[in-house]
Amino acid sequence: MITDLFLQNLPDSAQRLDAIFHAFNDLLFILDSDGTILDYKASDPSHLYTAPENFLGRKMQNILPPEAGRKIEDILSRLRDGGSKPNILEYFLPTPFGKCWYESRLVSLSNGQSIMLVRDITKYKMSEIKIKRQFDQLAALRSIDLAITSDLDLTPVLSVILDQVRAQLSIDAACILLFDPRAQLLEFAAGAGFKTSALQHTRLHIGEAYAGMAVLERRAVHIPNLKSRQTTFLKSPFLARENFIAYYAVPLISKGEAVGVLEIFHRALLGADEDWLTYMEMLAGQAAIAIDNAMLLKNLQLSNAELTLAYDKTIEGWSRALDLRDKETEGHSRRVTAMTFKLASQMGIKQPELAHICRGAMLHDIGKVAIPDSILHKPGLLSDEEWIIMRRHPLIAVELLAPIDHLVPALDIPRSHHEKWNGTGYPDRLAGEEIPLAARLFAIVDVYDALTSDRPYRRAWSRTETMKYIRKQSGIHFDPQVVPAFIEMMNGQG
Repeated sequence: MITDLFLQNLPDSAQRLDAIFHAFNDLLFILDSDGTILDYKASDPSHLYTAPENFLGRKMQNILPPEAGRKIEDILSRLRDGGSKPNILEYFLPTPFGKCWYESRLVSLSNGQSIMLVRDITKYKMSEIKIKRQFDQLAALRSIDLAITSDLDLTPVLSVILDQVRAQLSIDAACILLFDPRAQLLEFAAGAGFKTSALQHTRLHIGEAYAGMAVLERRAVHIPNLKSRQTTFLKSPFLARENFIAYYAVPLISKGEAVGVLEIFHRALLGADEDWLTYMEMLAGQAAIAIDNAMLLKNLQLSNAELTLAYDKTIEGWSRALDLRDKETEGHSRRVTAMTFKLASQMGIKQPELAHICRGAMLHDIGKVAIPDSILHKPGLLSDEEWIIMRRHPLIAVELLAPIDHLVPALDIPRSHHEKWNGTGYPDRLAGEEIPLAARLFAIVDVYDALTSDRPYRRAWSRTETMKYIRKQSGIHFDPQVVPAFIEMMNGQG
């Protein structure tokens, strides 16, 4: 490679090593056997966040947060006892730029000292945090779904909804006002998080106060700071004692009709981002469905279309977060889902199986959320031990998704997309038609998209090269009955 030739032509090994080091933003520290920092190297000094005189000569375990310091001490102890394998830990530090996450590797040297390599993994950890939030939100929707479908009484259903509103939106209090179409009034139905009975006697006309305005204008009303407003809203002595600052009123609309209002209160300013607002609207939608079913239909069955929309929007956001965690495959999930849908349709698969296949395709690599960044983002070849860990991701996907009833029919692709027709794949070494059809379809699409996409370690293959490879793998990697259908589909694209 050009990079290898360039490095070989550098004057000496020291300069070669220096060039390699400056190609990355990692920090390097030389530690004495007791953890004392003897020297450091930084390709970009701004990554130090503090002057060298603040850490040189001090013990690394005394500089880091206590928990990380204890882990460093344990690692140094193992290294002193003769351990030679790299030791890895993760920790976070408060910096002028906010909370930053780091991964550190310690390797012993022959003279008793050790090298500590520090890498900023903040963007990857933030993606993980976003994925976890998506998990929590999906679980919250599921709990609301179960409450709606298992209880004919609206009161406990509203209680579950309000508990999830407070937990998922991290707010202090919330209440639901129901709309009485005969009296044309909004009346208090349920609340959570209040210190007083301030709102329990609320009765508002449409257009009256913030809640009435939200229904009249069919939009959410947001007051960032109630105390900065000249309003009758805080004149109630009980409400004044609540000491609320931030406020939202979200109209609950079902089938085009207002059924109530969700009011949200917080005792501090709220920094709501787009995801927060989207999920607030989603929860409001679930509340509206529950109220409409209880009041108008006297049964608590959610329509499949509304449930599917709620789940699939969460799944799509979840998949986008996964792609962001692995920049090399950004957009991969979206592309393979679209192609798998088309191939499955061409082979005569109908709804609802098509929907399950699409969800499985979207979440095919969800198990990689539990794969360490040091393996997932390793620029070179994986070791045998690292491959063992990497090949666990299909089973991890099953562990994550199986508890969610809505996603159980979609598990075939996340579990079996690395199986091969000749039985040499993983994790179950299935062969032939033992492999679920959905996984057999997806395997071809997955390989096609991977080969025709650029990677840091190779250029994308041409379409001709890739199709030749897929034909060659018919009956080896791929189902020989599916390969012709895939070729026909691709030829039809021109």
